[in-house]
Amino acid sequence: MKSAQARQPRIVNDQTSLDHDGPGPYVLSADSIEGDSVVNTDGENLGNIKAIMLDVPNGRIAYAVLSFGGFMGFGNKLFAIPWSELQLDAQNKCFILDVPAERLESAPGFDADNWPAMADVSWAQDVHEYYGTRPYWE
Repeated sequence: MKSAQARQPRIVNDQTSLDHDGPGPYVLSADSIEGDSVVNTDGENLGNIKAIMLDVPNGRIAYAVLSFGGFMGFGNKLFAIPWSELQLDAQNKCFILDVPAERLESAPGFDADNWPAMADVSWAQDVHEYYGTRPYWE
């Protein structure tokens, strides 16, 4: 599994300093992220962020739900992406996911009418195993 240390920093192409006024890129509202594009390291468009899933009892972001494929919003497949797998590209205002499009197509996903029980530890472990990441709660 990838180490948490290897995932730092999570913000790339940051042209700002910490002493500026206003939000971002270090603190953002969840609704400002929804709809943001996600690309892979080859620049391929992988879709956009549909939702941010919070682990409320632990006060952490668990997943970003990525909408991928389909046509004009129909037939899109949704994927829970471990939050630790995304990097914010501050300059291009998008997220980077280091996964080839072909691998994402075969990832465990779901549709808008059949969301999984994301609090189920077994389901969550399967997601993290697929992406080769350490579960955020460990």
